[in-house]
Amino acid sequence: MDSSGIPARSGSSRSKNPTRKLLLVVAAAVVLVAVAGGAYGAWYILIGPSSPSAVTGAAIPPGASVPAPASLDGTWQASDSLGSFGDFSSTWVGYQVKEQFAGIGGHTAVGRTPKVAGSMTLTGGTVSNVQITADLTALVSDDARRDGELGDKGIETNTYPTAIFKSTQRVVLTLPAEREVVSVTATGTLTLHGVTKPIQIALQAQRQGGIVAVSGSTNIVFADYGFQGPTSLLVVSVENHGIVELHLLFTHA
Repeated sequence: MDSSGIPARSGSSRSKNPTRKLLLVVAAAVVLVAVAGGAYGAWYILIGPSSPSAVTGAAIPPGASVPAPASLDGTWQASDSLGSFGDFSSTWVGYQVKEQFAGIGGHTAVGRTPKVAGSMTLTGGTVSNVQITADLTALVSDDARRDGELGDKGIETNTYPTAIFKSTQRVVLTLPAEREVVSVTATGTLTLHGVTKPIQIALQAQRQGGIVAVSGSTNIVFADYGFQGPTSLLVVSVENHGIVELHLLFTHA
């Protein structure tokens, strides 16, 4: 107590003030991050970039033209020069998976890669020896941060850079008349994240001249291939399953 009769403040009380201020600053920062995350999530869901539409059918790109070969029999190879990846009229392989934002809602993430190599053999009315290889390191979605996370999380493209489909049964496919669409089911194996599993893919095919367009999709459970969907500060959960989809344009070798 000083001469005025007012108790003097202890030094220990003064020493606690910086700590208290630091805690307040940290708490404020956490609140700001949460608010920013919620605002970003709301923007992303309500007015953010829309996801590309799911593949709906085999389509020949507008203006694409390749003369029909003398015989349809033989080897057909996936083309990387027809159509445009900008409007997804080209050859590509991709995924769809639903993400959940904290307190906001869901968003369907769609990623696709144009780096696809593949071939199939046509003999009479059957298709065999189908092999499609997709470069997953080139997957592009509407968010570069999501794409970057896939390098070390989820499908871990830095470790498992490719996905491969191989047919195990012949497919009966009588190529249709020009622009007519036919439906078939391909049976084979899918190698993803270093794991190979049997799979069936429902496909549609369409021919125009020397171009055969093939599209389709199938559902997969991530745990079957030894991984789970990645999450982040904004994305609190990802469904445990997703869709593998493809759109392929073949020309006669």
